[in-house]
Amino acid sequence: MSYSVGQVSGFAGVTVRTLHHYDKAGLLCPGERSPAGYRLYSDADLARLQQILFYRELGFSLDEIADILQDPRASALEQLRARREVLVEQITKLQRLVEVAEHAMDVQQTGVRLTPRERFEVFGEITFDLSYATDAQLRWGHSEGHQRSMARAAEHTKEDWTRIMAEAAAWRKDLLAAFADGERADGERAGELAEEHRQHITRWFTPCPPEMHLRIADDFARDPRAFALVVPPSQQRSGLASYLRAAVHANAARRPATGGTR
Repeated sequence: MSYSVGQVSGFAGVTVRTLHHYDKAGLLCPGERSPAGYRLYSDADLARLQQILFYRELGFSLDEIADILQDPRASALEQLRARREVLVEQITKLQRLVEVAEHAMDVQQTGVRLTPRERFEVFGEITFDLSYATDAQLRWGHSEGHQRSMARAAEHTKEDWTRIMAEAAAWRKDLLAAFADGERADGERAGELAEEHRQHITRWFTPCPPEMHLRIADDFARDPRAFALVVPPSQQRSGLASYLRAAVHANAARRPATGGTR
């Protein structure tokens, strides 16, 4: 059975122009012509086209494909082995580029300039959810407070982060103890913890007026990804995020607003 160039184009998903080019290059010359002189492709031609497209997909040039098809038993296996080595090298390089890109995204979205190993050593269970970091960037990226916080975070060394996380761990331990002891969220002990958290943010990232602290605490209660930045899931207790939010609101009510923004 014979097929027109248009039919083959539809079968193979290649353009008519490409088929004409293969013909002119001597790579795929249809064995028949119609009475009007149009190219007609046989089943054998379609099988050859399938081979050509296979090798093109692997990145072979038309000259290389011509050599392979001229004597497939002599050169195909050798060529495929060589191509495999090239592809493996390209994959390895691309994987490295992906890692570099992911790290760059981490830095841009979280402000943390640490290697994955350093992050594990410093942060432990505390993880940065990039989806939350992206959402935060979209919501607050224009604000002076967020920009200053990201800039300060990017300046911190591993030693700085070690101190930050040690402070956070001590505060978290006290928060969990106050919650377990049934301390009132609007009481003195919880208020001190709320203020300590606000001062921690101011000391290490950006000035955190009460109104900014309210928005941060609201996020803790609304979004588990945000709360996981201060209390890892393994240490969380039912109602703890709402407890912290209530403590922050009670603490903010005792302090005058300053008009700061996140």
